[in-house]
Amino acid sequence: MYEFLKYNLEAGVATITLNRPDVYNALNNEITFELQAALKECKKNEEVRVVVLTGEGKAFCSGQDLKAASKEPNRSFSESIHTRYNPIIQAIRNLPKPVVCRLNGVAAGAGCSFALACDLVVAAESAKLIEVFVNIGLVLDSGSSYFLPRLVGSSKAFELATMGSRVSGKEAEALGLVNKCVADDQLDDAVKAYTDYYAKAPTKAIGMMKKMLNKSQGASLTEMLEYEAHMQDIAGASHDYKEGVNAFLEKRKPEFLGK
Repeated sequence: MYEFLKYNLEAGVATITLNRPDVYNALNNEITFELQAALKECKKNEEVRVVVLTGEGKAFCSGQDLKAASKEPNRSFSESIHTRYNPIIQAIRNLPKPVVCRLNGVAAGAGCSFALACDLVVAAESAKLIEVFVNIGLVLDSGSSYFLPRLVGSSKAFELATMGSRVSGKEAEALGLVNKCVADDQLDDAVKAYTDYYAKAPTKAIGMMKKMLNKSQGASLTEMLEYEAHMQDIAGASHDYKEGVNAFLEKRKPEFLGK
């Protein structure tokens, strides 16, 4: 189905693996469109309860494939961003299901942006995050100018962006760029701890909370109080709410269907 991705769905967990390991999963035209298609599949497939985004081999994603880009000297940067990269960031942020980044190696440029766009990031100690744009005279794109200052503050974001600093997994954890950093051989188990939870969680409520937290970035307290009331009406009519209450009353563990 995919040439440059691996896609696997098992027990509610959809794993999307960038699969160009020979070039550290650099992003050519084809892989970006395949990633858009895979994220659309995750959104429409009710069996998918949580998504894992990772990379094959030693890297997560090294960003734009500069060799491929050099073959298109007259390409429009803005057109490429609007058609290839922005739809991926929007798809991750708007997916009504949790997206976990399994950060298994270097995440540079747009690859770094992909990681930061995920809802949770679990990093290996050997992982590196690099806003590499400045090294070739470009500016942040794919959402990094949005995510960075919100995660680390304006001053640190300026430093990371303008110096192209290499941030290790442990440093990224301390800065709040990733949720957790673990030894390389513990990465799969650490990711599985999250996916085991989310695969059986009330997916509809979690998707709604994701939407609320996204909205809160540009809303007032008054607006959010109103929005919370609106969303709670929707959540209160869900199957999982009824199941949660019944399980509490019956003193048993709830069996959420994500509906």
